[in-house]
Amino acid sequence: MSDIVPGVPSSRRFPPLPRSAREAREFVRHRLGDVAQELRENAELLVSELVANVVLHARTDAEVSVRRLGDRVEIRVRDERPQLGLLPQQKFHRFPATGHGLFVVERLATRFGVETGEDAKTVWVEIGPEGTPREPSDWGSAVLFTGARRPVTLIDLPDSLFMAAHQNRRVLLRELRLAALGGDDLGVRPKDLAVADDVNHMVGAWVDAALSEHPVAEAGTRSLTLSVPADAGLSVLVLRRVLDRAEDAARSGRMLSRPALPSVRELRSWLFGQIAGQIAGGHPTAWTVIPRDPRPGPLEMVPWDAAQVRASRTPTVAADEEKRIVAVNAAAAALLGWDPDELVGRRLLTIVPEHLRQRYLEAFTSLLTTGRSHILGRSVPLPALHRDGRQIPIRLVIETQHTADGATMFVAHLIPRAGEAPAAAPGRGAGQGDLRAAPGVRPALAPVEEQALARGTPVVGEALERLGLIVDTGRAITDASDLYQGLREVCRILTVRLADWCVVDLFAADTEGERVGVVRRDRHGRPADGVEGTLPPLTESGRGPLARVLRGARPLLLGPIGADEPPGQVGSPLDARHRALFDHLGADSAVVAPLRARREVLGAVTLARTGSDRPFTEADLTFVDDLAHGIAVGVDNARMYAETRGIAEQLQRSLLPVLPELPHLRITARYVPSSVTAEVGGDWYDCFVLPGGDLAVTIGDVAGHDLSAAVAMSQLRSMLRGIAVDREEPPGEVVRRLDIANHTLHREATATCVYGLVGGPVEGPWVFHHSAAGHLPPLLTTEDGETRFLEEGTGLMLGTGIDMPRPATQVRLPPRSTVLLYTDGLVERRGESLTDSLARLRRQTADLARMPLDVFCDELLVRLGTDGADDIAMLALRPVPPPY
Repeated sequence: MSDIVPGVPSSRRFPPLPRSAREAREFVRHRLGDVAQELRENAELLVSELVANVVLHARTDAEVSVRRLGDRVEIRVRDERPQLGLLPQQKFHRFPATGHGLFVVERLATRFGVETGEDAKTVWVEIGPEGTPREPSDWGSAVLFTGARRPVTLIDLPDSLFMAAHQNRRVLLRELRLAALGGDDLGVRPKDLAVADDVNHMVGAWVDAALSEHPVAEAGTRSLTLSVPADAGLSVLVLRRVLDRAEDAARSGRMLSRPALPSVRELRSWLFGQIAGQIAGGHPTAWTVIPRDPRPGPLEMVPWDAAQVRASRTPTVAADEEKRIVAVNAAAAALLGWDPDELVGRRLLTIVPEHLRQRYLEAFTSLLTTGRSHILGRSVPLPALHRDGRQIPIRLVIETQHTADGATMFVAHLIPRAGEAPAAAPGRGAGQGDLRAAPGVRPALAPVEEQALARGTPVVGEALERLGLIVDTGRAITDASDLYQGLREVCRILTVRLADWCVVDLFAADTEGERVGVVRRDRHGRPADGVEGTLPPLTESGRGPLARVLRGARPLLLGPIGADEPPGQVGSPLDARHRALFDHLGADSAVVAPLRARREVLGAVTLARTGSDRPFTEADLTFVDDLAHGIAVGVDNARMYAETRGIAEQLQRSLLPVLPELPHLRITARYVPSSVTAEVGGDWYDCFVLPGGDLAVTIGDVAGHDLSAAVAMSQLRSMLRGIAVDREEPPGEVVRRLDIANHTLHREATATCVYGLVGGPVEGPWVFHHSAAGHLPPLLTTEDGETRFLEEGTGLMLGTGIDMPRPATQVRLPPRSTVLLYTDGLVERRGESLTDSLARLRRQTADLARMPLDVFCDELLVRLGTDGADDIAMLALRPVPPPY
């Protein structure tokens, strides 16, 4: 039976304790005993949500009253913090991170609202039977701003990364509150936690208020001006300090929540620094110019979209936080021997070699539990596992990307290393898999600038903005791991800051063209479909704008498409294809400019604007020409780099030896070209069995880092092989003869090397006899982790012209010990002494002493070879006695 007299409210106060939500439900259930079950259950759910909000945010007593109004029920929840307004779900964001409880109220209530007085505020809701029509309702102003305010401008705020940071703050603060209620403050004072909770609540309100004035539907980056209380600076710093404490607790395992990933942590620090700094009188600093190491990739600025992975030309695999593959492109699938659909849904371990799986699990778990990583955004030399069991040498570059609702995806680029070229992607012809980019938005303009643009007059700083755009597009190409990724970023930048559409077409002599990027800025941020791919070749009959600029014309200005075009401009399949593109764009003005470098036209860029309020004019042509020239130089450099790299890779493949298999010796080698040069230089290694039965091993480095160094290296390697096999002399004499031959044939070539012999019966003992010519000393690591550099036997480098005896030395090799020969790229770091570098190498080999030899080498590359600026060559030997 109900205890409520119709029209008369029944009330009760509840303390700010977790149990109050449950007790409020019981109170409502008891008072509405004879009300229809569905109506009563809805009332219980809503009072629970509203009381929980009071407990978590207002932290005062909650007075709950309930009364019947005919066939409806009214619930009122009163708290004593009127200055803390409600923060409903954000109206101007697709995936809100706050206001979930109020969203439930909005869906179930017939009417709702809030009443605010001097000492209290009351949230009220009415609910009726199923089918009762809802009446227009609103929560009013999200937060009551009182007192003086300051504008805070956030420039280039990344949408999806901001949502990830917002979600992370909410989760950390929620667990801090729960811990405090359970008696463990985790090192955070209750007063500070209360301040942090309030400020975090208000940060969402500030952003929501800014979005309400400048709603932007597209995803990407945006610039917002927040209206912030002038006295909020210290409170924001308290929030940052509390979150830092929570991060420490999460990393130490005292919280269930995961700490933030590096990019989320850095955005949070930037956001709070901007708010506090600008309140104190500082100037805004764009997120995109904040120095970060490593430099973030372009994916960070756009929301996650599986289509981006599938469209990429670089072999790419994406996985979620559960280590499951969620997207893979045809290039990666072909490289690894799979069909793309077969890999989706599998564990990432599927493409990780067996000996690295434990290492992978530990690294991934460490990233998620500590929020720290040594490999995100860096180039790491590793093997990937082919479906048939082969290991494919790659450079792995991992970026984080966030979904629009703040979840994290891990996007891995598998860049093949020299010596192993990926197979062609099946079912993917030239021009397929366009380069797409999620478009961004133009930065918000001040009213004065908007008025100036409306008048068609230049604004202050326009020249600097245009210069910055040229610099940014050029840097996008040079910073990208491949040309297509760079052009994707160029298109994104141009649709953010200059045009509504950007189209990039590339052509080579006497071949079909390729439309590599068609990017638009639209309501949903989608790339264009159906207009990309292979283009017809340029022919003599071509008369359209694209054909004209490809033949060398200056940039062309086009008015409303189709309005005044003479019929003769559509004279070839290429013209028809370009005209069809314009019909698809629906543009009111456009500029078509040639991509010209070294007196050769490489393609064209088309920029278009829709709407007649801001058309392209003749005054824009010079700037677009300069912009296109900068893009063309980047394209030309990338093509020359790719050509040089292809030659270098062929040479490298021809020089990598097949390692001999011996019953008493394990032999493993690794070669990793520089990640910043033309893929090959003067590093080499070799290993072969002499006629007398000894194993000859050598490693070396020719001065220089270009094709001439690679050629000199191949000749030096061949000479060493011939001398070693012909004479079978001690290492010191072989090195001396090699130096004479090298000086005779290449007077200006200098090099370092180690040449050694490993001999002994199958059952041992084994002896390593070697001579070094200016090279870093071999490192001996015993099974127990003791290490020693074999520095004896070291003489002058090759090429000095001094004929003198070469020193040599012998050392006995304990069973299961490891001899490591290596080049300087493995150890040397800019700004670090060689002593420190070698000490680090000793520590790492000691730690890996008992690992299988292939794991030993791969782990050294992971730990020491990340972002290598120089080639790395390694040759490792391990004597293994036969089992008895």
